[in-house]
Order: sequence, then structure tokens, then C-alpha cells
Amino acid sequence: MSSATSCVPGAAGCARRTSAWSRDPGARWPACGREEVALLAGLSTDYYQRMEQGREVRPSDEVLDAIASALDLGDEERRHLFTLARAARRPAAVRTRRAPERVPDSTRRLLHVMSTPAVVLGRHLDVLAWNTLAEALLGDPDTLPPGRRNMLMALFEDPGTRARCPDWETTALQYIGMLRAAVATDPSHPRATTIIGELSIRSADFRRLWARHEVRETVHGTKLFRHPQAGDLTLDWDVYPLPGNPGPVLLVYTAEPGSADAERLQLLASLRATRVTGGAQAERPGLPEVVRRQGLGPRSR
Repeated sequence: MSSATSCVPGAAGCARRTSAWSRDPGARWPACGREEVALLAGLSTDYYQRMEQGREVRPSDEVLDAIASALDLGDEERRHLFTLARAARRPAAVRTRRAPERVPDSTRRLLHVMSTPAVVLGRHLDVLAWNTLAEALLGDPDTLPPGRRNMLMALFEDPGTRARCPDWETTALQYIGMLRAAVATDPSHPRATTIIGELSIRSADFRRLWARHEVRETVHGTKLFRHPQAGDLTLDWDVYPLPGNPGPVLLVYTAEPGSADAERLQLLASLRATRVTGGAQAERPGLPEVVRRQGLGPRSR
């Protein structure tokens, strides 16, 4: 474990649990001092402090389990703790083997035949591919530089994306939890470092939400969109893993068949088709222009 990385909850983790207790006075811990946690986990205070500070301590799974029980961690938090520790145990040479994220051609074909919005996301929420309905619902990723085609960055930096997302803070917490889970598997990944660093500098909202230290392995949910033409749509979303370890995921939005949201989604598809058709017709030369190009017009005498 490097000196810069700790696999156990330190002051930040205690702050998160204190905040949770303040919202729920019935919670077990109003605070979690280092001595209390060490005692409950059956560890020396010095050993626990060295783990907090990342001082070349590699705790066993049994020790991690005892710490998780002492902190009363939930299932997702417990998995996050173990993921952090196991990532820290890997040799540095293993951590540098990062293949570029690619979208298989078959997945791109699948996107284009789907009749509902869908995008392919990388492990750090980069938008790797999308279909036309996703473009109509979320906005066109091509309008952003490649390095900023990211669901989390767009939510904090793009006013249009924020305007389409009335419950943006709930969505942001989901995205942040997903990013934190990805960071746990490879804490030094340069893309994660870039996203977190840039958003920390540019967005006070991001700094506030990131400091909550929430971990979420979110794979499905419900999201409200506010579209400028189609109006409000409440859609279910699900995440499906694609090949790779870890590989990209397919994020799909759907509406309950026969619902008002399904009708609005159909309206969105119609608006998109009309706009595309209109653009194609505008680019198509009219009959006089075709006649002129072919030299079929009346000849001067």
C-alpha cells in the first residue's frame, strides 16, 4: 500500500458516519473515535492508525471484516472497503496495465436498432457510444470535446444537462457513488484523477457531494427528465455489463408500456425523426438545381 493510499475509513469516514447519525439519532454511533473502533475490532490503536495513514500495512480479510463490523458498514460499504484493500495489495506493475476502453461493433449495431435511449459508458462514466434517441433525450455528446464527454462532468459543468435533470443532486450522488466504486479498484487511474481533480477545482457542488464519501453500486433506478420539447419524462434505467474486466456498461432508459411517459418517449422519437428528415431535405438540391447541374435547362438561342 502506498503512503498516499489508505484502505480504511479515517477522519472522512468518521465524518460521514457522524453526519448519518445526525440525520438518524437512532443510529449506533454518534461518532467513531479511532480508539473505539480499534477496541471493537480487536486491534491496537497504533495498528489501526497506521492503516488509516496508509503506512505500508496490508490487513488481512479477517481484519477488514472486523473493522467493517466495528464501523457497522452496510453491504456496499463493506464491499468498497475490501475492494480498496485488495487494490492496494496488487503490485504496481499490475496496476499500470490499462487497456483502452473500446465498444464492440456488435454493440454499436445493437444501439442503432434499439427503440429506446441507450448509451455505452466507460468505467469512469465516459460516454463511449450512444444512439439517436439518447442524443435527443440527453443532448448531443458530439458538441463536447472528447475529454469532456462524461456523464458526471456534464452534470456539473453543462447548464443544458443540468436543466434536463430536475433531481440533479440525486443523480449526481448516484454518479459519484459509481465513480468512487470504480476508483476503489484502481485508485491511481489517470482518468479518475483527471475527473476528480478538475471537478474539485471547478465545482463547489461536486466538492460538497464528493466529501460525503458515499459508495453506491447502482445498477438500476428511476430518473426524471425535463425535455424542452417533449416535457417531463420519468424513465426507468438499467445498467448491463459488456465484455471486459472491467468492461464498459450499457445504460438503457425505458418507459412503462402504455404510460404517458411512453407516449412522450414516442413523441421524442418523432421529433428526432422529423428533424433528421427535415435536415436531409434541406441539404438535397431542388429540381432547378438538378436541371442546371445536368445541363438540361433551356438553351439560349
